[in-house]
Amino acid sequence: MKILFASSEAYPLIKTGGLADVAESLPRALCAEGLDARLVLPAYREVLRQFEAPRILGWLDIATAAGRQVARVLEVRHAAFAQPVFLIDAPAHFDRAGGPYQHPDGYDWPDNAERFALFSQAVALLADDALNLGWRPDVVHANDWQTGLVPAYLSQLSEPPRSLFTIHNIAYDCQFDMGTFNHLLMPREWWSMHLGEFYGRFSMLKSGLVFCDVITTVSPTYAEEICTPAYGYGYAAVLQSDCNKLHGILNGIDTETWDPRRDPLLVAHYQLKSPIRPAKRRNREALMERLGASPAARESRDPLIGFVGRLVDQKGVDLLADTIPVALENHALQFAVIGTGHPHLEARLARLAELNPDRVLLHLGYDERMAHLLEAGSDLFVMPSRYEPCGLNQMYSMRYGTPPIVHATGGLADTVIDASEEHLADGLATGFTFEYPEVQDLSTAISRALALHADPKAWMALMKNGMRQDFSWARSAREYIRLYRGGEHPANEKPSNLHP
Repeated sequence: MKILFASSEAYPLIKTGGLADVAESLPRALCAEGLDARLVLPAYREVLRQFEAPRILGWLDIATAAGRQVARVLEVRHAAFAQPVFLIDAPAHFDRAGGPYQHPDGYDWPDNAERFALFSQAVALLADDALNLGWRPDVVHANDWQTGLVPAYLSQLSEPPRSLFTIHNIAYDCQFDMGTFNHLLMPREWWSMHLGEFYGRFSMLKSGLVFCDVITTVSPTYAEEICTPAYGYGYAAVLQSDCNKLHGILNGIDTETWDPRRDPLLVAHYQLKSPIRPAKRRNREALMERLGASPAARESRDPLIGFVGRLVDQKGVDLLADTIPVALENHALQFAVIGTGHPHLEARLARLAELNPDRVLLHLGYDERMAHLLEAGSDLFVMPSRYEPCGLNQMYSMRYGTPPIVHATGGLADTVIDASEEHLADGLATGFTFEYPEVQDLSTAISRALALHADPKAWMALMKNGMRQDFSWARSAREYIRLYRGGEHPANEKPSNLHP
């Protein structure tokens, strides 16, 4: 079976978020299951710089507002991918400084709709073997609003392949007005409440939802949540109109990159059958050094709670900032925070670090080695996200023997088993969950965690439970394959890879 996996980013070529991790790991897992899965990506300037002599496959003739435009199709090979990667090279749209979606000054590119409409048309033409390569996919797997028009353009083909559209975060949809719609030369019938029109505008995300054969999202609980007004961002009714079309499949993680047994970014390795505490302590010391911690902070033996992520409200960083002073007043502990995001949240955390220099350690920015050291060196990892389609860090944390404290939403609810008395007694617990994104609930969860941490035997059992979980992509890949082949997926079931 041939799969064309369309994405706007893919690690390690270019990354802004979790979509890039999925675009790297899922195609590789599909190939490991015997499929021919190939990634197609825009040829951003940053991506092209990584390849000296890409192979030119041909040119695609695409109708745009500026007239007929030629997009060059390149083929490259990279160690991260089992099959060749296709690049859609349209310099006027993608050969520019900045990120995939934003200007270097931080604002969205004003022509994003045009850029990704062109990319979507190119993907559809490639799927129709317009270049006579002798490679025609059985399924096109599109991802998020940037490829939302792919299923729509596929629908215009005489023999379209099966299409699957994955929602990684329904909060981002790319809407535009009728003037832009006409400018992009889209078929007039698409401007309909039954197709892409969305409350007087056109939504690229809705286009993907309506035109595709199958919709997936990145965890079973998130699949349920986005069908409600509270989490659906206006799309709940669209999703409810055909409930059998939507499936929740939990993302996996890259278990080679994130492996405490051989992670090259750690200073000490460990596993279930080796001494864990001494290795975690050495990684904590290395983390403290990179954070520039004071001698007093480095010598502390108080429990360390870590956080890595975007400093935005969606991640509950304002909630964390409100909770840190309460936790410091009530407990002997330290916090380590790594991330960048909204200036007002950066300023709040910086003030907390200034007021508590030995107890709150902050790095504004992202450092891959520091992130790995934090996962390994912390005693606990906190993820107070207001909503979380899937989440990866809670899975990294469990794999590294660092029980997470999470708000029970989306993929966090699907992956973390709360350390209730019942789950502790049954040997199932892997972390701590709280129901409402409020200071009192998060504070209570921290207190519960620290109380259990005081019992070394019980804590070690909890750590090892988390380390035993199987969050590899193999199981998820098999579920996608079942949907590719037109089979049914046991929608919204708790992942069975969670085990004691």
